[in-house]
Amino acid sequence: MMIKKEKFNIFIFLMLIGIILLSLFYGAVKVPLEDIIKILFNKLLGMNFEISKKNFTSIVFYVRFPRVMCATLVGGALGVCGCAIQSMLKNPIADSGIIGISSGASLGAIIAIATGMTTRYMFGMPILAVIFALLIAGIIYRFSVSKGKTDSILLVLSGIAISSFVGAISSFILTSLVDSQIKEYLFWSIGNLSGLRWEHFLAGVGPIMCLSFFLMHYGKELNILLLGDEEAKSVGVNIKTTRKKILALVAFLTSISVCIAGNIGFVGLIVPHILRKIIGSDNRKLLKSSFLAGAFFLVLSDLISRVALAPKEISVGIITCLIGAPYFIYLIMRIRKEGRGI
Repeated sequence: MMIKKEKFNIFIFLMLIGIILLSLFYGAVKVPLEDIIKILFNKLLGMNFEISKKNFTSIVFYVRFPRVMCATLVGGALGVCGCAIQSMLKNPIADSGIIGISSGASLGAIIAIATGMTTRYMFGMPILAVIFALLIAGIIYRFSVSKGKTDSILLVLSGIAISSFVGAISSFILTSLVDSQIKEYLFWSIGNLSGLRWEHFLAGVGPIMCLSFFLMHYGKELNILLLGDEEAKSVGVNIKTTRKKILALVAFLTSISVCIAGNIGFVGLIVPHILRKIIGSDNRKLLKSSFLAGAFFLVLSDLISRVALAPKEISVGIITCLIGAPYFIYLIMRIRKEGRGI
C-alpha cells in the first residue's frame, strides 16, 4: 500500500529535523540538547538564553550547523537529480554520477585547482564546474540520439564511456599538480563535508533551491515521458526540448553540489529508487519527496562519518559508497533474476 504524499513528506521532514539535531549533538564534544536549542534561538531569533559553556556556541553554530545545512542542501539536490534522471531515462539504476555529468563537473573543478583559480577567484570553481558539466551533458545527449530519438541505454553507455575518458583527462592533469594541490583534489574528490562554513551554504542555498524548484515543476512531463515517446508526442510534449531542459537543470544542480561537497555518489541512485516502493512513481510527488529524503540520507551519512571511528573522521563519500554500492549490486542482481533490461 502506497503512503499518501502529504503524510510521508511530513514524516520525512520531521525525520530530517531529528537527524539535524542529532548531528548537532554528537561529535568530539557532546552538546546538551537544551543548549543546542538555546544556541539556535539566540543566533536565529536574537534571543539571549544563557549557555552552560561559552565554547558550545562556536562548536554548534559555526562548526557543526553550517556543515549539516550544507549536507541538507547537497543531499536534497542529488536526490531530486537522481529522481529526474531515472524517470527521464526510464532506468532505475541511473543518476547524474553514473551517466557522466558528475565527471564533467569534477573536470571543471580540477582545472580550477590546477590553474589556481580556487585561491584567486571565489567563483572560479563553480563557474568551470557548471561549464564542463553542461558541456559533458550536451555531448552525452548528442551521442544518445539515434534516428531522431533519444535512446536511454545509449545515453547510459555514452555516459559511462565519456566519464571514463574525462576521468583519464583528470588523472593526466593530476600528474602536473604539486603536492598541496593533489591533497586538495583527493580530499575533495571522494566527497567531503569537513570544514564547510556558512559561506558555502549561503553561496549554494539560492541556486540549489531555485533549480530544485524548477526541476520539481517537470513532474507532469516526466510522468508523460514514462509512457513512451509516441504517447508523449500525442499529448503535445516536445520531447527533445523537455529532455534538454531537464538535463541542463540536472547538470547545473550537480555541478553546484560538486563544488560544495565534492563527488558524493549513490545518493541520487538509491533514494528515489526506494521512494518509488513507498509512495509510487508519480513524479509530481516523487521529486519533492526525493529532495527531503536525499537531504536526510546525506545528513545521516555525515553523522556516521563523524562518529563511526571518532575522534577520527571518514569522508562522507566513503560512507555513501559503502551503503550505495551493495544496493547497486542488489539492483543489478534483481534485474538479472527478473530477466528484464534496464
